[in-house]
Amino acid sequence: MQTETKTSYNPVTPNKGWKVWWKLTRPHTLTAAFVPVLLGTALAIHETKINLGLFFAMLVASLLIQAATNMFNEYYDYKRGLDNEESVGIGGTIVRDGVKPKTIMQIALGLYGVSILIGVYICMNTSWWLAAIGLFCMIIGYLYTGGPLPIAYTPFGEIFAGFFMGMGIILISFYIQAGTITVTSILVSVPIFILVGAILLSNNIRDLDGDKEFGRKTLAILLGRKKAIYLLASMFTVSYIWVFVLMMMSYSSAWMAIVVLSAPKAIQATKGFIGKTIPIQMMPAMKATAQTNTIFGFLLSIGLFLDYFI
Repeated sequence: MQTETKTSYNPVTPNKGWKVWWKLTRPHTLTAAFVPVLLGTALAIHETKINLGLFFAMLVASLLIQAATNMFNEYYDYKRGLDNEESVGIGGTIVRDGVKPKTIMQIALGLYGVSILIGVYICMNTSWWLAAIGLFCMIIGYLYTGGPLPIAYTPFGEIFAGFFMGMGIILISFYIQAGTITVTSILVSVPIFILVGAILLSNNIRDLDGDKEFGRKTLAILLGRKKAIYLLASMFTVSYIWVFVLMMMSYSSAWMAIVVLSAPKAIQATKGFIGKTIPIQMMPAMKATAQTNTIFGFLLSIGLFLDYFI
């Protein structure tokens, strides 16, 4: 296993310094935090007048927590020896750019600190019950790759990621605007629950061989690559069917059908994994999975806005 003492650190040069720190946040994952906030707010516009201050506060806090979670991931995967200079899909600030692990942890905790301050503002304008919920979500974000038994190393990673970074953020974003949780808000959040979980599943399909070598017990490992790809395709399918079922049950309007425009990305993601075993070959499929969640969520939000304004 790698340790800090065995690594020679290269100082981050000024001309690429900001790029290193930006890459550390894993920006391609940040839409997973942005989309639920937007969708929760789009749902709330049907119930009340939107408070833009609370919207932006929730958005910033969610982005900071997502970035911090990515940094915890970077730190603990390095400490456990999973990351090296050849690792695919990581920020690489430790193993490639020479940033000290201690610095990564300090930045992550600092982002958590700023998120707490923003959370205080949100609670002052809504309910202090959110403080307990927010702190619990932050603990889960840390335990995702930290602690003695990281959630990401178990078969339950997809469920935790989907619930807390998908449905949880949607419902909190809805609550801080509307002051309540409705059946519709819960039902509409389900596809994002599934698609955020799909992002993690795609990551685990890509890393299946390496994760197995290091003793992880992810869902992809337990199912095997072929069945995991079938599950991914099923998650995409259920997400689209769910929206049309909501339309038929009058929980949403026909405008929601606009989500079908994101279907080509879901198909691209599924096909991109078939027959692939080398991580770098699966990167486009993993990217397409994340893009499916982003485009699907945006389109769902647009459908809600169109239903309200038209």
